[in-house]
Amino acid sequence: MARLVFDHVTKHYPGAAEPVVKDLSLKVEDREFLVLVGPSGCGKSTALRMIAGLESITSGSLFIGDRRVNDVAPKDRDIAMVFQSYALYPHMTCFDNMGFSLRIRGVSRAEIERRVLEAARALQVESLLARRPRELSGGQRQRVAIGRAIVRSPKVLLMDEPLSNLDAKLRSSMRAEVKRIHRELGTTIVYVTHDQTEAMTLGDRVAVLHAGEIVQLDAPDRIYSEPANVFVATFIGSPEMNLIPAEVVVEKDRAIAVGPSFRFALPDGWPRAGSSVLIGIRPEHLSPSANAARNGAREEDVPTFSGRIELVESTGTEAFVHLATPAGRLICKTNGADHPSIGSTLTVFADPLRLHIFDSVTEGRIK
Repeated sequence: MARLVFDHVTKHYPGAAEPVVKDLSLKVEDREFLVLVGPSGCGKSTALRMIAGLESITSGSLFIGDRRVNDVAPKDRDIAMVFQSYALYPHMTCFDNMGFSLRIRGVSRAEIERRVLEAARALQVESLLARRPRELSGGQRQRVAIGRAIVRSPKVLLMDEPLSNLDAKLRSSMRAEVKRIHRELGTTIVYVTHDQTEAMTLGDRVAVLHAGEIVQLDAPDRIYSEPANVFVATFIGSPEMNLIPAEVVVEKDRAIAVGPSFRFALPDGWPRAGSSVLIGIRPEHLSPSANAARNGAREEDVPTFSGRIELVESTGTEAFVHLATPAGRLICKTNGADHPSIGSTLTVFADPLRLHIFDSVTEGRIK
């Protein structure tokens, strides 16, 4: 296994107005599971392809272990890659697919058998080794594709949206499988996805990319609870965070947030008077119960919003209620078995200690 380092790496295609990847500096520690997440076009797959050697580097340096690999051929980088498409050889058995890279490198038959069987046991596909890809389900094919990569014992395993072609139920079970494989094998993994659920459940750390730059790099829980800016706050979380414009005034030495139909005191340390801010509230921190939302605050300091219910999305165990309020459209999370009906009026209360405050101009988080 090995550490991976991007040192001020930039990728700029000829004729493009802006670089696809801008001055990327990043260290992936040995045996770490790092997830690159972001919308289409943010540069995450390009960064992965530069590690693999499938894209050249315009400037900067890339290290795998202590070796600078900018000019090293892909086959000599000691990496393995799992793609969105399984890319299995249809005429070969699963055993031959998994052992193919070892065979062309001249590894002995006995060693190939040992490594393939070891990987098959870890992936729970031992019974499938004699089959061909057309005889397998999507999840089984993806396991074989992962097995083909890990039999090489690469320094770094790259995974480019490997679960995107699977249905929702299978994606959930495969996420657990990928996490288990990493725990058992201890391989350094860089995983690319646009799916925030994959990012939050798989990564030791998550790098959120936007327009070719890392806008936040941290543990999943920290990214969710302390988003660096409005982009991260609304990209991570489903449904996304509610954002409410407000002005800050000072009354009796207390910062007060004022907006359409609401005013409430902010906890100590929030912005100075005259600030124009965006108040972020996650749907699960809006409650129909004032007592549940208070969290020790005085009743008059609890943010309160009333509006007409326009939509209810029920999943059975929970429901997301869409409200039209004077402060804007808000989404709150309620009990799925006992949610209000469309067209009725609902008053919701926000936990004052769970607010996120962003500068309305820079959109950066105000700590």
